[in-house]
Amino acid sequence: MATELHETIFMAKQERHKNLFLNYKNLNIFPVELLKDEGLQFLERLYMKRNSLTTLPDNLAQKLPNLIELYLHSNNLVLIPEAIGNLARLQSLDLSNNTLQLLCPEIGRLRSLRHLRLSNNQLKSLPPEIGDLQDLETLDVAMNQLTSLPDRLHRCLSLQNLTMDHNQLSHIPRQLCWLHRLNQLSMAANRLTFLPLDLGRSRELQFVFVDNNVDLRGLPSYLYNKVIGCSGCGVSSQVLEGDMGEVLSEALVGLPAEVKVIGSETDNVVPLEELAMRTLQSFYHHRPADLSLLPPITLPRSLMELLHFPLGHCHRCSQAMFTIIYPKLFPLRDTALAGVHRRTAVSFVAYCCSSRCLRTFDLQG
Repeated sequence: MATELHETIFMAKQERHKNLFLNYKNLNIFPVELLKDEGLQFLERLYMKRNSLTTLPDNLAQKLPNLIELYLHSNNLVLIPEAIGNLARLQSLDLSNNTLQLLCPEIGRLRSLRHLRLSNNQLKSLPPEIGDLQDLETLDVAMNQLTSLPDRLHRCLSLQNLTMDHNQLSHIPRQLCWLHRLNQLSMAANRLTFLPLDLGRSRELQFVFVDNNVDLRGLPSYLYNKVIGCSGCGVSSQVLEGDMGEVLSEALVGLPAEVKVIGSETDNVVPLEELAMRTLQSFYHHRPADLSLLPPITLPRSLMELLHFPLGHCHRCSQAMFTIIYPKLFPLRDTALAGVHRRTAVSFVAYCCSSRCLRTFDLQG
């Protein structure tokens, strides 16, 4: 095996191969032949799937500076060296099926990275620096031990496919709704109790999978015309028609903890804090070209963040909502999904900004 490996690498150097396949070579350590002298300066794709590697060399980027794709699927990697951030041209990195417990912040320096696969590891968190990957299109963190996602993930503006099945997520940041290129979002087998109010508002998002989140009993009505997987969600008993207040009080529909007030159909008074935030949001959204005309107001950090990332937008008129919502429940049996999943426990929920919008909202097929 050693002779065969040596010949393979020797031939790659002699013929200046751009692709090198070292899958299934029973490697325990990274081959020193790849790092000798000038290394393989011309190599673009390195495949090392299903070996027994535990570490990567610190001088990997120095010896293989032109790597575009690096496949390390199914090894025994516990730690990725900080020097991984020096692979300036890397576009695809597959670290699936290893034993990673920590991902170094230097991963955020891979500014050319488009595909990052980290499924089936032992990650309990992701570094905030992932949000620096502006060109990232695919992120797969399924089958880890994640309890939360970094808030800065919404900065990955090119993200199209986000997979985080089989983790321990109880919620996802509402900022993810600002990923306007996101096409597929998979969150099956987590501990989700609610979804962000704006989820599905982007036309690009077409596929949402939340199967086997047993405490998830309500889906934002923006998802109504999307391709949805929700088998195993909610309770098995049928949702009975009744007063909306009773339905909500029985927690048949999960609502975000940040929502301070749930409006009722007889309440026509908008709280002062909500009115102030809506006014500020409208002013900043249509701010004048001369920034000196902006009011001299300094908001606390928490309110400024809320101003930039509202809880949601009215499903009827698109008004931003900050502290108050008016939920309207639509049982699943009245939708097309009822015939697919034969379930009536999971419902769609429309979130409106006022009792007027609530009364006029109609979920169409």
